[in-house]
Amino acid sequence: MRWSAFDVFVRLGMQFGISIVLARLLTPEDFGVIAMLSLFMGVAGIFADSGFGSALNQRQNTTHTDESTVFFFNLGMGALAALLLCAAAPWIAEFFKQPVLQQLTYAMAFNLFLGVFGAIHTTLLNKEMNYKVITKVGVFSSMAGGAVAIYMASQGYGVWSLAGFALVSSIVTVMLLWLWHPWRPACVFSIASLRSLFNFGGYAMASSLLDVFATNLNAILIGKLYSVRDAGLFERAQRTQQMPASIMMGVVNRVAFSTFASVAEDKARLARGLRQALSIAMFVNIPASVGMIILAEPLILTLLGTQWLPCVPILQVLGLCGLLVPLHSLNLNILRAQGRTDLNFRIAMLKKTFAISLVAISSLFGVMAMAWAQLVISIFAYFLNTRYTNILLGYSGWKQLSDLKMNFVVAMPMSLVVYFMNQMLQVAPIFKLITISICGAVIYLLTCRLLCNDLLVQFLNMAGLKQKHAQPSAPLD
Repeated sequence: MRWSAFDVFVRLGMQFGISIVLARLLTPEDFGVIAMLSLFMGVAGIFADSGFGSALNQRQNTTHTDESTVFFFNLGMGALAALLLCAAAPWIAEFFKQPVLQQLTYAMAFNLFLGVFGAIHTTLLNKEMNYKVITKVGVFSSMAGGAVAIYMASQGYGVWSLAGFALVSSIVTVMLLWLWHPWRPACVFSIASLRSLFNFGGYAMASSLLDVFATNLNAILIGKLYSVRDAGLFERAQRTQQMPASIMMGVVNRVAFSTFASVAEDKARLARGLRQALSIAMFVNIPASVGMIILAEPLILTLLGTQWLPCVPILQVLGLCGLLVPLHSLNLNILRAQGRTDLNFRIAMLKKTFAISLVAISSLFGVMAMAWAQLVISIFAYFLNTRYTNILLGYSGWKQLSDLKMNFVVAMPMSLVVYFMNQMLQVAPIFKLITISICGAVIYLLTCRLLCNDLLVQFLNMAGLKQKHAQPSAPLD
């Protein structure tokens, strides 16, 4: 858990820091152009993986034949996906009336194919929980890609700086994975292995396709119906909102999935593990999300500058969606850990059909309407995600919220203090952000100490900051 946390904090933190520098050197239009490719790149990436990475991770005992078969299959699918992207490049550029998209698509298609060469290594490292190597690879690749991107941006390369970051990061990542992990493919290809893994991977691929389409539809519609600048503003607000939850869930999901999978047959233990994971994840997520909502303006001014100020109201609305991220993610991990990707697929079909429909309708009423639509989608998705957790473990969505009520209660004093300080404090944005964040954190920790010390101790134990063990969670009713 600690190595995973270190990896995610350093790697994603570094990437976020690089994106901040690039946001000050580039324009919202540059980010908007690259955002328009997100749907096409996401779909192509899923076809390249075909769900077999998740299948290998979920299966406890895989053979070298299984792994080699998936490697060569993904290599072929990656090449096919890259070629299809290249063939579609002229159409993509014409659809958005952005000629630069044609050459960008060629570059990103090549980047997609490069990534396939390190996919199995990454899957095995995650399965082994070898986050030390993952951390080193992520740090060096981000540093190399960031250095190239910042240099290109400072020299006026515009949107190509973002493509440069992706390409250099992928090259360095693949090189280091092959250097630091001993796995090598054998000259073997088994149809039987492919079939057995497809039972899990096929559903995982279909679910991922729906997710990518629903997630990236906003950029497509905004870029087409409104402007490239609006697409860039929405994309940057979304990325900023997702950063705290991405860091936290990047840590929790890795450990949670492997741990849940190892005790998948013990339903009572699995339910207790879910409750503990939810409590710890929300311990961090609630104050981070609330703080971001209230301090959106000084946050944007400090990190990105005045040219990004129009994305503040978008960020505040999307921040409400961020409150539910751990609940979505951990409930879905329960299904994946039990190999029930068929159920995951059913949920995804309902969620994404609803999401795509609502996004399409809301796009007719403006960018802010599309932001509010994300909140409605998030609430709808939560109750769908928890439906099968209730069926399989007897742990419903309402019961989960009830168990988390203290997490919400202890965040209230902090929220009030942060809100009034933000209204009254008249200083430079950076000093306002730092001062209020520190005060809010102190109020939050003191409130936790007074009202739910067990939760605080549990979090400190998990973070390695306290040796005393927390009281074990009580069994579920």
